[in-house]
Amino acid sequence: MYKCFGLKRCHRSFIFLFFTAVCCTVYLSLRYAVFSAAEAYDEKPVPLPVIMYHSVCDKAPADYIVSPSQLENDLIWLKAQGYESVSAQQLIDYTNNTGELPNKPVLITFDDGFYNNLSLALPLLEKYDMCAVVSIVGRYTDDYAPADPHADTYSYLTWEDISQLIASHRIDIGSHTYDMHSRSSRRQGCAINSDETPEEYAFILSTDIGLLNTELHQNCGISPIVFAYPFGALCRESLPVLRDRGIKISLTCREGMNYITRSPDCLYGIFRNNRSGLVSTEEYMHELTKEHPES
Repeated sequence: MYKCFGLKRCHRSFIFLFFTAVCCTVYLSLRYAVFSAAEAYDEKPVPLPVIMYHSVCDKAPADYIVSPSQLENDLIWLKAQGYESVSAQQLIDYTNNTGELPNKPVLITFDDGFYNNLSLALPLLEKYDMCAVVSIVGRYTDDYAPADPHADTYSYLTWEDISQLIASHRIDIGSHTYDMHSRSSRRQGCAINSDETPEEYAFILSTDIGLLNTELHQNCGISPIVFAYPFGALCRESLPVLRDRGIKISLTCREGMNYITRSPDCLYGIFRNNRSGLVSTEEYMHELTKEHPES
Protein backbone atom coordinates (compact mmCIF):
# COMPACT_ATOMS: atom_id res chain seq x y z
CA MET A 1 0.00 0.00 0.00
CA TYR A 2 2.75 2.41 0.95
CA LYS A 3 4.59 1.72 -2.29
CA CYS A 4 1.50 2.42 -4.37
CA PHE A 5 0.79 5.64 -2.44
CA GLY A 6 4.37 6.82 -3.09
CA LEU A 7 4.02 6.26 -6.83
CA LYS A 8 0.80 8.20 -6.97
CA ARG A 9 2.35 11.04 -5.01
CA CYS A 10 5.38 11.11 -7.31
CA HIS A 11 3.11 11.00 -10.33
CA ARG A 12 1.07 13.93 -9.01
CA SER A 13 4.24 15.87 -8.24
CA PHE A 14 5.53 15.27 -11.73
CA ILE A 15 2.25 16.47 -13.26
CA PHE A 16 2.29 19.55 -11.04
CA LEU A 17 5.88 20.40 -12.00
CA PHE A 18 5.17 19.75 -15.69
CA PHE A 19 2.18 22.08 -15.81
CA THR A 20 4.04 24.68 -13.77
CA ALA A 21 6.85 24.62 -16.34
CA VAL A 22 4.36 24.87 -19.23
CA CYS A 23 2.59 27.80 -17.60
CA CYS A 24 5.85 29.60 -16.99
CA THR A 25 6.92 29.02 -20.57
CA VAL A 26 3.62 30.35 -21.94
CA TYR A 27 3.73 33.32 -19.59
CA LEU A 28 7.28 34.23 -20.57
CA SER A 29 6.47 33.79 -24.27
CA LEU A 30 3.42 36.04 -24.01
CA ARG A 31 5.34 38.55 -21.95
CA TYR A 32 8.10 38.61 -24.57
CA ALA A 33 5.56 39.01 -27.37
CA VAL A 34 3.80 41.86 -25.56
CA PHE A 35 7.05 43.70 -24.89
CA SER A 36 8.29 43.05 -28.43
CA ALA A 37 5.07 44.48 -29.86
CA ALA A 38 5.26 47.45 -27.54
CA GLU A 39 8.84 48.10 -28.57
CA ALA A 40 7.84 47.85 -32.24
CA TYR A 41 5.05 50.37 -31.83
CA ASP A 42 7.35 52.67 -29.91
CA GLU A 43 9.74 52.86 -32.86
CA LYS A 44 10.50 56.31 -34.14
CA PRO A 45 8.45 57.09 -37.27
CA VAL A 46 10.41 56.58 -40.49
CA PRO A 47 10.73 59.68 -42.72
CA LEU A 48 9.53 58.89 -46.25
CA PRO A 49 10.03 61.43 -49.04
CA VAL A 50 7.82 60.76 -52.07
CA ILE A 51 8.61 61.95 -55.59
CA MET A 52 5.77 62.67 -58.04
CA TYR A 53 6.85 62.47 -61.67
CA HIS A 54 4.59 62.67 -64.69
CA SER A 55 6.06 62.62 -68.20
CA VAL A 56 9.72 61.81 -68.90
CA CYS A 57 10.77 62.81 -72.41
CA ASP A 58 12.99 65.05 -74.50
CA LYS A 59 10.49 67.89 -74.80
CA ALA A 60 11.32 71.21 -73.14
CA PRO A 61 11.18 70.74 -69.35
CA ALA A 62 7.99 72.04 -67.72
CA ASP A 63 6.12 71.71 -64.44
CA TYR A 64 5.04 68.17 -65.33
CA ILE A 65 7.82 67.15 -67.72
CA VAL A 66 11.37 66.12 -66.90
CA SER A 67 14.02 65.01 -69.36
CA PRO A 68 15.60 61.55 -69.14
CA SER A 69 18.85 63.19 -68.06
CA GLN A 70 17.05 64.99 -65.21
CA LEU A 71 15.51 61.72 -64.06
CA GLU A 72 18.89 60.02 -64.22
CA ASN A 73 20.51 62.84 -62.22
CA ASP A 74 17.78 62.43 -59.60
CA LEU A 75 18.44 58.71 -59.29
CA ILE A 76 22.19 59.27 -59.08
CA TRP A 77 21.65 61.82 -56.29
CA LEU A 78 19.40 59.46 -54.35
CA LYS A 79 21.94 56.64 -54.63
CA ALA A 80 24.82 58.89 -53.57
CA GLN A 81 22.90 60.02 -50.50
CA GLY A 82 22.07 56.46 -49.44
CA TYR A 83 18.37 56.40 -50.35
CA GLU A 84 16.71 53.14 -51.39
CA SER A 85 13.44 53.06 -53.30
CA VAL A 86 10.65 51.03 -51.73
CA SER A 87 7.61 49.30 -53.20
CA ALA A 88 4.02 49.67 -52.13
CA GLN A 89 4.09 46.19 -50.60
CA GLN A 90 7.17 47.01 -48.52
CA LEU A 91 5.32 49.94 -46.99
CA ILE A 92 2.24 47.84 -46.32
CA ASP A 93 4.32 45.07 -44.73
CA TYR A 94 6.09 47.56 -42.50
CA THR A 95 2.87 49.13 -41.23
CA ASN A 96 1.49 45.65 -40.53
CA ASN A 97 4.64 44.80 -38.56
CA THR A 98 5.56 42.00 -40.97
CA GLY A 99 8.51 43.70 -42.66
CA GLU A 100 11.18 46.35 -42.36
CA LEU A 101 12.22 49.45 -44.28
CA PRO A 102 15.71 50.55 -45.31
CA ASN A 103 17.43 53.26 -43.30
CA LYS A 104 16.61 55.92 -45.91
CA PRO A 105 13.57 54.90 -47.95
CA VAL A 106 12.12 56.90 -50.84
CA LEU A 107 8.94 56.25 -52.80
CA ILE A 108 9.07 57.08 -56.52
CA THR A 109 5.74 57.63 -58.29
CA PHE A 110 4.61 58.47 -61.83
CA ASP A 111 1.11 59.79 -62.59
CA ASP A 112 -1.17 59.55 -65.65
CA GLY A 113 0.34 56.49 -67.36
CA PHE A 114 2.55 57.97 -70.06
CA TYR A 115 4.19 55.52 -72.45
CA ASN A 116 7.57 57.07 -71.68
CA ASN A 117 7.32 55.64 -68.17
CA LEU A 118 8.01 52.32 -69.90
CA SER A 119 10.26 53.37 -72.77
CA LEU A 120 12.49 55.89 -70.99
CA ALA A 121 11.94 55.74 -67.21
CA LEU A 122 12.01 51.96 -66.68
CA PRO A 123 15.49 51.46 -68.19
CA LEU A 124 16.85 54.09 -65.80
CA LEU A 125 15.13 52.47 -62.82
CA GLU A 126 16.72 49.17 -63.88
CA LYS A 127 20.12 50.80 -64.31
CA TYR A 128 20.07 52.18 -60.76
CA ASP A 129 18.21 49.23 -59.20
CA MET A 130 15.10 51.17 -58.17
CA CYS A 131 11.36 50.61 -58.25
CA ALA A 132 8.31 52.87 -58.63
CA VAL A 133 4.54 53.21 -58.70
CA VAL A 134 2.88 54.12 -62.02
CA SER A 135 -0.75 55.25 -61.60
CA ILE A 136 -2.81 55.03 -64.76
CA VAL A 137 -6.07 56.60 -65.95
CA GLY A 138 -8.21 53.82 -67.37
CA ARG A 139 -9.88 55.83 -70.13
CA TYR A 140 -6.51 57.07 -71.39
CA THR A 141 -5.42 53.45 -71.81
CA ASP A 142 -8.70 52.42 -73.43
CA ASP A 143 -9.19 55.39 -75.76
CA TYR A 144 -5.99 57.35 -76.28
CA ALA A 145 -3.25 54.69 -76.18
CA PRO A 146 -4.54 52.44 -79.03
CA ALA A 147 -5.27 55.43 -81.29
CA ASP A 148 -1.69 56.71 -81.26
CA PRO A 149 0.63 54.35 -79.38
CA HIS A 150 4.31 54.39 -78.53
CA ALA A 151 5.40 57.97 -79.05
CA ASP A 152 7.70 59.00 -76.22
CA THR A 153 6.51 62.60 -76.16
CA TYR A 154 2.75 62.13 -75.86
CA SER A 155 1.42 58.54 -75.96
CA TYR A 156 -0.18 56.69 -73.07
CA LEU A 157 0.41 53.11 -71.97
CA THR A 158 -1.56 50.31 -73.66
CA TRP A 159 -2.65 47.26 -71.67
CA GLU A 160 0.26 45.35 -73.22
CA ASP A 161 2.66 48.09 -72.10
CA ILE A 162 1.27 47.91 -68.59
CA SER A 163 1.82 44.15 -68.56
CA GLN A 164 5.45 44.77 -69.53
CA LEU A 165 5.87 47.14 -66.61
CA ILE A 166 4.42 44.56 -64.24
CA ALA A 167 6.67 41.84 -65.67
CA SER A 168 9.73 43.96 -64.85
CA HIS A 169 8.98 43.39 -61.14
CA ARG A 170 9.99 47.01 -60.54
CA ILE A 171 6.63 48.69 -61.05
CA ASP A 172 3.44 48.72 -58.99
CA ILE A 173 0.45 49.80 -61.06
CA GLY A 174 -1.80 52.21 -59.21
CA SER A 175 -5.26 53.57 -59.93
CA HIS A 176 -5.65 57.21 -61.00
CA THR A 177 -9.41 56.57 -61.55
CA TYR A 178 -10.99 55.27 -64.72
CA ASP A 179 -12.56 58.53 -65.92
CA MET A 180 -12.41 61.14 -63.15
CA HIS A 181 -9.14 62.79 -64.15
CA SER A 182 -10.74 66.07 -65.15
CA ARG A 183 -11.65 69.50 -63.80
CA SER A 184 -14.93 71.16 -64.57
CA SER A 185 -17.67 73.24 -62.99
CA ARG A 186 -19.34 69.93 -62.18
CA ARG A 187 -16.50 68.15 -60.37
CA GLN A 188 -12.87 68.56 -59.40
CA GLY A 189 -11.15 65.23 -59.88
CA CYS A 190 -12.87 62.63 -57.73
CA ALA A 191 -13.95 64.97 -54.90
CA ILE A 192 -17.53 65.02 -53.68
CA ASN A 193 -19.86 67.71 -55.01
CA SER A 194 -21.79 69.97 -52.69
CA ASP A 195 -25.13 68.71 -54.06
CA GLU A 196 -24.32 65.01 -53.59
CA THR A 197 -25.21 62.87 -50.63
CA PRO A 198 -22.41 60.67 -49.27
CA GLU A 199 -24.32 57.64 -50.59
CA GLU A 200 -24.63 59.07 -54.11
CA TYR A 201 -20.96 60.01 -54.14
CA ALA A 202 -19.86 56.61 -52.83
CA PHE A 203 -21.76 54.88 -55.65
CA ILE A 204 -20.19 57.11 -58.34
CA LEU A 205 -16.63 56.77 -57.04
CA SER A 206 -16.95 53.04 -56.35
CA THR A 207 -18.29 52.44 -59.85
CA ASP A 208 -15.41 54.35 -61.43
CA ILE A 209 -12.71 52.63 -59.36
CA GLY A 210 -14.37 49.27 -59.88
CA LEU A 211 -14.29 49.67 -63.65
CA LEU A 212 -10.52 50.24 -63.68
CA ASN A 213 -10.01 47.40 -61.20
CA THR A 214 -11.94 45.07 -63.50
CA GLU A 215 -9.99 46.10 -66.60
CA LEU A 216 -6.64 45.75 -64.84
CA HIS A 217 -7.63 42.31 -63.60
CA GLN A 218 -8.87 41.16 -67.02
CA ASN A 219 -6.03 42.64 -69.08
CA CYS A 220 -3.07 42.38 -66.70
CA GLY A 221 -4.07 39.97 -63.94
CA ILE A 222 -3.67 42.42 -61.05
CA SER A 223 -5.77 44.42 -58.61
CA PRO A 224 -4.34 47.83 -57.65
CA ILE A 225 -3.57 48.57 -54.01
CA VAL A 226 -2.44 52.17 -54.62
CA PHE A 227 -4.73 55.09 -55.51
CA ALA A 228 -3.55 58.52 -56.67
CA TYR A 229 -6.09 61.34 -56.30
CA PRO A 230 -6.46 63.28 -59.58
CA PHE A 231 -5.16 66.82 -58.98
CA GLY A 232 -4.89 65.90 -55.31
CA ALA A 233 -8.61 66.64 -54.92
CA LEU A 234 -9.51 64.48 -51.95
CA CYS A 235 -12.38 64.38 -49.47
CA ARG A 236 -13.09 62.38 -46.35
CA GLU A 237 -16.03 60.61 -48.02
CA SER A 238 -13.62 58.87 -50.42
CA LEU A 239 -11.73 56.90 -47.77
CA PRO A 240 -14.39 54.24 -47.02
CA VAL A 241 -14.79 53.65 -50.76
CA LEU A 242 -11.04 53.20 -51.25
CA ARG A 243 -10.88 50.75 -48.35
CA ASP A 244 -13.82 48.76 -49.72
CA ARG A 245 -12.12 48.58 -53.12
CA GLY A 246 -8.93 47.11 -51.66
CA ILE A 247 -6.81 50.25 -51.72
CA LYS A 248 -4.08 50.22 -49.06
CA ILE A 249 -2.19 53.42 -50.00
CA SER A 250 -3.59 56.74 -51.23
CA LEU A 251 -1.41 59.43 -52.77
CA THR A 252 -2.15 63.16 -52.64
CA CYS A 253 -0.51 66.22 -54.19
CA ARG A 254 0.11 67.91 -50.87
CA GLU A 255 3.82 68.49 -50.43
CA GLY A 256 5.83 67.60 -47.36
CA MET A 257 7.57 64.77 -45.55
CA ASN A 258 5.71 61.61 -44.54
CA TYR A 259 6.37 59.78 -41.27
CA ILE A 260 5.63 56.08 -41.49
CA THR A 261 4.62 54.16 -38.37
CA ARG A 262 3.49 50.61 -37.66
CA SER A 263 -0.12 51.69 -38.24
CA PRO A 264 -1.61 50.90 -41.70
CA ASP A 265 -3.73 54.06 -41.47
CA CYS A 266 -0.63 56.22 -41.97
CA LEU A 267 -0.53 55.14 -45.63
CA TYR A 268 -3.74 56.97 -46.49
CA GLY A 269 -3.16 60.56 -47.62
CA ILE A 270 0.55 60.29 -48.49
CA PHE A 271 2.24 63.62 -49.30
CA ARG A 272 4.19 63.94 -52.55
CA ASN A 273 6.45 66.62 -53.99
CA ASN A 274 5.83 67.28 -57.68
CA ARG A 275 9.04 67.00 -59.68
CA SER A 276 9.05 70.05 -61.92
CA GLY A 277 11.55 70.03 -64.77
CA LEU A 278 12.12 73.74 -64.16
CA VAL A 279 14.39 73.22 -61.14
CA SER A 280 17.69 71.42 -60.73
CA THR A 281 18.13 68.09 -59.02
CA GLU A 282 19.85 69.77 -56.08
CA GLU A 283 17.08 72.34 -55.61
CA TYR A 284 14.34 69.74 -55.82
CA MET A 285 16.04 67.22 -53.53
CA HIS A 286 16.69 69.90 -50.91
CA GLU A 287 12.94 70.48 -50.62
CA LEU A 288 12.03 66.81 -50.96
CA THR A 289 14.22 65.59 -48.11
CA LYS A 290 13.61 68.47 -45.72
CA GLU A 291 12.20 67.19 -42.44
CA HIS A 292 9.97 68.99 -39.98
CA PRO A 293 11.90 70.47 -37.01
CA GLU A 294 9.78 68.56 -34.49
CA SER A 295 10.67 65.19 -36.04
